[in-house]
Amino acid sequence: MAKKKDKFANYLSNISLNLKESAYFFADYKLNNVSDLKIFAEKMKEYETKGDTYVHEVIQELNNAFITQIEREDILALTMTMDDVLDGLEHTSSLFEMYSITNADEFMLQFVEGIRKCADEIDIAIELLSSKKLQPIREHSIKIKDIESKCDGILRKSIKHLFEVEKDPIRIIQYKEIYEELEDIADYCQSVANTLETIIMKNS
Repeated sequence: MAKKKDKFANYLSNISLNLKESAYFFADYKLNNVSDLKIFAEKMKEYETKGDTYVHEVIQELNNAFITQIEREDILALTMTMDDVLDGLEHTSSLFEMYSITNADEFMLQFVEGIRKCADEIDIAIELLSSKKLQPIREHSIKIKDIESKCDGILRKSIKHLFEVEKDPIRIIQYKEIYEELEDIADYCQSVANTLETIIMKNS
């Protein structure tokens, strides 16, 4: 008979799965015209709202819980860092809509693919945490940090390229903001990895 999952493990799994689904939707959604942008932003808002519900449930349960399998502040930190990633994705989708950008350039696509890979690694790590397999988590946190480091490089290249080829100052402001927001999301993914490593260290 399978051992019943800890309720906080269930909450964290729900959050990571919702994050992964939102990252895949973000990466795969095809923007053909301005009306697609509205659908895109609305769907991302749904994912973000669902994520907020999970966060609220975790906080409520933490307030009521007498004993937790890992420290309360670590559960909360993991919850909030994953939520930061989702909030960043939702905010970026609203920027696409606000600026009417239907053509993601090669740099945006590279960022988004990196974020999608991070979401995969986060989801695997959370499942390992739920199964109390702490040491294998480190491999996935290292992968997330490697991806974040690549995103730093993408940001430098994207801004250099933008100033070389774009003459419209408004477009420069808009694209630069989106590049920086996407790199911020990669940073949030790294924060998840750092929190996971703290948990490994405390519980090994």
